[in-house]
Amino acid sequence: MTALLISNVILWVIVLALVVLVLALSRQIGVLYERVAPMGALTMDKGPQVGDAAPVMELQDLRGRALTVGVAGPRSQLIFFMSPTCPVCKKLLPILKSIQGAEGQWVDIVLASDGEMPEHLAFYQKAQLDSFPYVLSTQLGMGFQISKLPYAVLIDENGIVRGKGLVNSREQLESLFTAKDLGVASAQEYLAGDSGMKQVQVSRKENVNALAG
Repeated sequence: MTALLISNVILWVIVLALVVLVLALSRQIGVLYERVAPMGALTMDKGPQVGDAAPVMELQDLRGRALTVGVAGPRSQLIFFMSPTCPVCKKLLPILKSIQGAEGQWVDIVLASDGEMPEHLAFYQKAQLDSFPYVLSTQLGMGFQISKLPYAVLIDENGIVRGKGLVNSREQLESLFTAKDLGVASAQEYLAGDSGMKQVQVSRKENVNALAG
């Protein structure tokens, strides 16, 4: 009987020790998460820099509608450079649709690529992208010196580049909006004091969740 009691006591001590260990590890993970800033879009030193005027171009989308890129106007523009053969680009399309719903009151999303019209038109219809202007323009890609995909450029209401970079996730796309809100060139520039950036990102996520609800 005494041996059974002792073994039970030892078992409970081990269980309590494991609980304390798990709690300690959870706390360390939380601290690590707070210290590691969210990675924003990776800015590349090519094309118009953040703060420069965007090149103004008169284009047409796949449906023949006139579209002007880079001109000053009442709304910002997010140019998303993509390809139908790019898996990451395809993964981001539903995210772009969600962002359009959450941020559509101030920004227009434009899909951009180059190549043969039939291929892109088939992709445009299959992916149900009719809510976006979709332009085929080698000139546009060369104007921003796009060399890797997916790539996004945010142009504000004054025709000024406010954010740009390689994007592989919702967080990296939204980092362009956050950088514009905070008046910085990129998320990386804001790493030294990231509390403001995190607060803006939390606010955007709350808006998305509210719209989804």
